[in-house]
Amino acid sequence: MTFLNEPASSEGGQRIYDADIAEDGYVWDNSKVWAHQPALDEALSALIVGAAEAAGLSIREKGMLVIGQSATIGDSYCSVAWGRWLTESEGAQTAAAALRGDEAPFSERERALATWARTIADHPNDTTPQDVELLRDVGFDDPQILALTVYAAARMALSITNDALGARPDQALIDMLHPSVRAAITWGRWPA
Repeated sequence: MTFLNEPASSEGGQRIYDADIAEDGYVWDNSKVWAHQPALDEALSALIVGAAEAAGLSIREKGMLVIGQSATIGDSYCSVAWGRWLTESEGAQTAAAALRGDEAPFSERERALATWARTIADHPNDTTPQDVELLRDVGFDDPQILALTVYAAARMALSITNDALGARPDQALIDMLHPSVRAAITWGRWPA
């Protein structure tokens, strides 16, 4: 389904496919993109994981950042995936609210993360010292602010790569979504 041809068989590509099958029982469409360069997939994944750990982000906080940036740039794949994971960890109502940009159910800290994600996804050159101060006000120190910004930017690199190369959310992944979560995603590519 991607714009690239089927990747050549490789040990690294097979590891990517095997991980998908072990987790979900099928190979994700975006894995067919990254199997062309498994070392890049591993490096980007390591950066994403390391940045999240350095920032001390919970699954819910990671969801606020990823959904904030993916909704802003119109990335349906990450929105579907994180809608699923946020539903599994926090419930469908929480995931749907995040996808709709309804911040009422979220803490001040989570709202600050979602706002930061949308700002840096849409207009990174428009950020101000006051925007960073909002992150400090909710308990993040400067090393964490750098790390959470790297996390959001690296996730955006993943989104942009997948989107530019035609990866689409997998129908099996969409079928796992609660109807309210699915209805909240009105952007991006969908399965043909």
